[in-house]
Amino acid sequence: MVRDIFSLQTNLTTTERAVSVALGLGLAAVAAQPRPNKLLSLAALIAGAALAIRGASGHCSMKSAIQRI
Repeated sequence: MVRDIFSLQTNLTTTERAVSVALGLGLAAVAAQPRPNKLLSLAALIAGAALAIRGASGHCSMKSAIQRI
């Protein structure tokens, strides 16, 4: 039922993966700080988590779709 994101074919280089993880964790850490705008913090937290997962899995759906064109 749930798709295993870590079983997908990797299409990111080691550098892209490292940058994604670093930026994602940094963005999530900044978003975790108390802010007046809770919605913006939530959006930043979700974006940071998505970047970190992208780097950890090594697969980017957007890059895969662009390469098919």
